[in-house]
Amino acid sequence: MKVVIQRVSRASVEVEGKIVSSIDKGLLILLGVTDGDAMEDIDWLIKKITQLRIFEDEAGVMNVSAVDAGAAYIVVSQFTLHASTKKGNRPSYIKAARPEVAEPLYEAFVEKLRSQVTSTVGTGIFGADMKVSLVNDGPVTIIIDTQNKE
Repeated sequence: MKVVIQRVSRASVEVEGKIVSSIDKGLLILLGVTDGDAMEDIDWLIKKITQLRIFEDEAGVMNVSAVDAGAAYIVVSQFTLHASTKKGNRPSYIKAARPEVAEPLYEAFVEKLRSQVTSTVGTGIFGADMKVSLVNDGPVTIIIDTQNKE
């Protein structure tokens, strides 16, 4: 699994002209699933995301976790995170899991996140054409890949 996490002062997801999720202070999580991803990846990733100290403390230092900051979350499925641009100019998405594999893992990720936090966890709609709006706070953007745990 690969995620792009953006600390936001607000974010929303629109599908067919309707807002399906919106948050104020929190994290926008773009989630890409690849073949071979499993529940262990979800567990590790959620622990990492919720404990990342990327919110500012009283001194203005990024030293507060998302959980401690009371951050809200929006999780959006995004298969294009697994794009390969190695050859030519047209990205290949061969590394992205097929929908029948990716959707249950995406849903499991969302449910596990909801069970671990007390704040809002919104979502996009899997497979839909979504319009994602955000105000990146900082900007703070972090990429995490469960295949490369650094």
